[in-house]
Amino acid sequence: MTSATVREVDSLKARLKEVWTAGDYDRFSRYMEGGARAFYERLDLAPGCQLLDVACGSGQLALMAAKDGVEVTGVDIASNLVERARARARAEGLRAHFEEADAETLPFEDTSFDVVVSLIGAMFAPRPNLVAKELLRVCEPGGTLAMANWTPQGFVGQMFKTVSKFIAPSGMPSPVLWGDEPTVRERLSHGLSELSLTKRQYLFDYPFPPSEVVEFFRLYYGPTNRAFASLDDEGQAQLRQELEELWAAHNRAGNDCTTVFAEYLEVIGVRV
Repeated sequence: MTSATVREVDSLKARLKEVWTAGDYDRFSRYMEGGARAFYERLDLAPGCQLLDVACGSGQLALMAAKDGVEVTGVDIASNLVERARARARAEGLRAHFEEADAETLPFEDTSFDVVVSLIGAMFAPRPNLVAKELLRVCEPGGTLAMANWTPQGFVGQMFKTVSKFIAPSGMPSPVLWGDEPTVRERLSHGLSELSLTKRQYLFDYPFPPSEVVEFFRLYYGPTNRAFASLDDEGQAQLRQELEELWAAHNRAGNDCTTVFAEYLEVIGVRV
């Protein structure tokens, strides 16, 4: 890398850390427990196996595994989420290790883990080829690599497209390319003996109407929080209107509640 490129990457990483420390992802993720549980249970992990949860947030999936006797390590770029995950583990009396780390430069030896997983997390790192290399590197031969990634055509992909119209692009590849099957095969298949890709639906279920869901995202979901903060009053009003229309159009509940299904790509591979 040139020094200019290094500075650009460092600047981008600083902005991403600001995004993911904004809001309150722990509170936000509590409404996503059902989908996380369904994804986790399909992994069918054996007690005592070594699991690495990359971009673990406040420990949602990692703590599920710890309760089942899995030896858990979780990493995230956002220090406040790492602290929250540690606090949750202490409060529940669970053995789990959490540390601040970057998905592009994981601080672990080669083949350190039986299972390497990322639930709607590592897809947001800016250099996907480095992410793929690191996920494969730390997974032992015969081990499992598992991801859940939003698809470009699904609801969250549409929501990201709406938000991106109002904020300047960062220059990084679209995160939802991790939900594109040919792209995932290109990034991962060279390091896997088996690769299964399945499109599934993640349930967003809120006991309040779409207008309040948009406000909930603005307050607690880092990317939406920072998008609104970057706009003037007129821009915020326009973004809010478009997001409310999107949620309302996909809502399968009544006027007072919100139920939306969001497509994601489930990635399950076996390390060579």
